[in-house]
Amino acid sequence: MKKEKIRVLHVIKSLGRGGAEMLLPETLRLHDREAFDFHYIFFLPWKTAMVGAIEENGGKVTCLPAKNNIQLLLKARALARYIRQHKIELVHAHLPWAGVVARLAGKMTGIPVMYTEHNKQERYHLATRVMNLATMNLLGRVIAVSADVEESIRKHKPNLKAPLETILNGVNTERFTPHAAGGTEVRAQFGIPADAPVIGTIAVFRFQKRLDVWLEVAARVLKEEPRAHFILVGDGPLRPQLEEKWRQLGLEKNAHFVGVQTEVRPYLAAFDLYMMSSIFEGLPIALLEAMASGCAIVSTDAGGIKEVIRHEKDGLLCGVDEPMKLVSFAQTLLKDGQQRKRLAEQGRKRIEESFSLETMVAGLERVYHEFVKR
Repeated sequence: MKKEKIRVLHVIKSLGRGGAEMLLPETLRLHDREAFDFHYIFFLPWKTAMVGAIEENGGKVTCLPAKNNIQLLLKARALARYIRQHKIELVHAHLPWAGVVARLAGKMTGIPVMYTEHNKQERYHLATRVMNLATMNLLGRVIAVSADVEESIRKHKPNLKAPLETILNGVNTERFTPHAAGGTEVRAQFGIPADAPVIGTIAVFRFQKRLDVWLEVAARVLKEEPRAHFILVGDGPLRPQLEEKWRQLGLEKNAHFVGVQTEVRPYLAAFDLYMMSSIFEGLPIALLEAMASGCAIVSTDAGGIKEVIRHEKDGLLCGVDEPMKLVSFAQTLLKDGQQRKRLAEQGRKRIEESFSLETMVAGLERVYHEFVKR
């Protein structure tokens, strides 16, 4: 007799193009669909970039609309109704506010809730951090995406009752590969010559990414490499300020804002270097995708980035307080094609050996089976 599938409900604030959100369709592609049935609930109806990819892979997506965090918390009863109606056996929540409402719904229904923490507690707004930590003992399991994130939880919640472990973020190394198609088309779209160097990044335009500094680095690189082009994939609340900075720095011809892209592989294929200037991070998915795609990396060592990149072996790293070192890093790699190629190849190898999505999915499925024993 065929075994009944385990019904898992993911709960997340939005399904826009953020790191945590991007993982949901990627992990769904690899999960054992004979063993699990996946449901997804989100709350911000204007952030839907990942909905199509989840539904295409068989996930059941529902929005419980909420305009702000207070309204989101008031959706706990509606979430509990969904859990009961669909006979959900395990809730897997992501990020603090969705995590809190999931814990409340779990309390109402008696269904176990696990939570993945994607960032260090120090980086959350005080109210967010307090709510997150105050309700954490309602959880059955806490997953950290990096050792840095796990250490932060242990520091701020020393009396945590739930088991805590790290399951590293991963990337699908079959989907994200060097020399993927589309790079030529991206260059043509923006009038970038085939032999011109391209430096890019993929990010939500928020404070933590420090994209104003990224643009300053770009302007300095251009002084020595006037043929270089820069591509920023993404969008967010700081876009107007960044576009103003872009104009002030005279980058209109060489730096390109391309907006949110559900399919980023063609852009990664166009990049020679992937550059990050973040002041803090968890374990950024876009960085892992760039490494898997064969981009050489120059970055600050924010958060989990230093767990992935070993300086001068898998990429070039500088401290978060010295981001202008990215200028010399980028200039060096644009001039030295052999070093750039070596770092790109080693970066791909690093992902294959330690940060594959297959390893991540296996870890999650182990936890799911521990909760729901059949």
